[in-house]
Amino acid sequence: MTHAKPLAQYMQEVAQRVEMELDRLLPSGQTQPGIIHEAMRYSACNGGKRLRAMLTLEAAGLLHGNGEAALPLAAAIEMIHAYSLIHDDLPCMDDDDYRRGKPTNHKVFGEGIAVLAGDALLTQAFVVIGRLPELTGISAALTVQVLAEVATAIGSTGLVGGQVADLQAEGADPGDNAFAMLQYIHTHKTGALFRCSLRTGGLLGGLTPAQLVAVDEYAEQFGLAFQITDDVLDQIGSAEALGKAVGSDDRSRKLTYPRIFGLARSQQMAREAVEKAQTALEPFGSHAARLIELAQFIVERDH
Repeated sequence: MTHAKPLAQYMQEVAQRVEMELDRLLPSGQTQPGIIHEAMRYSACNGGKRLRAMLTLEAAGLLHGNGEAALPLAAAIEMIHAYSLIHDDLPCMDDDDYRRGKPTNHKVFGEGIAVLAGDALLTQAFVVIGRLPELTGISAALTVQVLAEVATAIGSTGLVGGQVADLQAEGADPGDNAFAMLQYIHTHKTGALFRCSLRTGGLLGGLTPAQLVAVDEYAEQFGLAFQITDDVLDQIGSAEALGKAVGSDDRSRKLTYPRIFGLARSQQMAREAVEKAQTALEPFGSHAARLIELAQFIVERDH
């Protein structure tokens, strides 16, 4: 991938390629039962930054500068992200009415279909990953490695575990262990999928175990910067820019960085995390240029 293009143009072009890949890999709305495939596509193909896909592609190109072969994997990870958002928006979770400026899945299709659409997207992601030897030419052994990475990242000790902790922390008064609880929530609910995107992309790109350690450090700091900024934007962002309601964290009395540290210190912590993320990638030289830019984008974004 060339790094000559401005970041905004690069992000737009990658998002378009991911949208096309999702369209190719998801069942069409004409496939029976049509309603579930329409609901899947409604949430998976309705835009978004596609950050996780970008991380996957860029990690796959850290050695050779071109990670395009990882596009099916990147699309599968976006399916998983879409599933998590559908479920996160449900009344029994965060109870959100809008996502990316559109009514949430359950507002359009009803709660039952929304739950099943999330389930189906998660399952379809594993269908795609299982087909990676056919779609990308990688070995069966490497495919098993990727499957294990993804399953671990999104299970009860990863993304799901983070969501559980987030639910349990709602309304709780910050105590002596508040920061440890907050770290657990965000490294699992949000950070685990970022780390998975980077590690699996890196595996496809041939990174060694030692090189994956550097990628892990970047992933940890990237996820931290992203979540802190997300918490901050829920307080000071605009609903128009974010495409969803703001202030929901305070209304639900969620455990957030601004609630514990205040806005100014939280923003400083996000900038510090970006610096650490960028430093972690120094061994990769110019091939890490986009990942370094994406980390900076995290703290400068308004949505």
